[in-house]
Amino acid sequence: MKKNIRHEKILSLISEYDISTQEQLTQKLTECGFEVTQATVSRDIKAMNLIKIQDSNGQYKYAAVKSDKSDKTQYDAIISHSVVGVDYAMNITVLHCRSGMANAACASIDALEFNKSVGTIAGDDTIFILNRTEEAAKELADTIRSIIK
Repeated sequence: MKKNIRHEKILSLISEYDISTQEQLTQKLTECGFEVTQATVSRDIKAMNLIKIQDSNGQYKYAAVKSDKSDKTQYDAIISHSVVGVDYAMNITVLHCRSGMANAACASIDALEFNKSVGTIAGDDTIFILNRTEEAAKELADTIRSIIK
């Protein structure tokens, strides 16, 4: 119960403030009467699938990815703002992203559930996507290219 209330407050805080670090989020939660540690906040961020996005000033801040998979446009927006290049080799699709944006783009790709993909791995600026076939890798690369154009 406490966790659900805290998660709701976290969503409220990241929508109201530009929070870019776990320390800032911990401080805001403490100001709101929650007794949390940075480790708790770190677990909450992971459990809530929060991502960092770049704001209009070029700064990064926490944001929630909506779980409504029918809203494809939000995922396309994240991908189009994050991904700068796409290529594939055999059954692997590789996405090159703006620095620090690979996790957000990867979370969006995972949410879109490309059925021919086995899994994804994101670094700071690169995403590897393992596909079942070379044709699936080419198809995914073409799909991503159409989103980022």
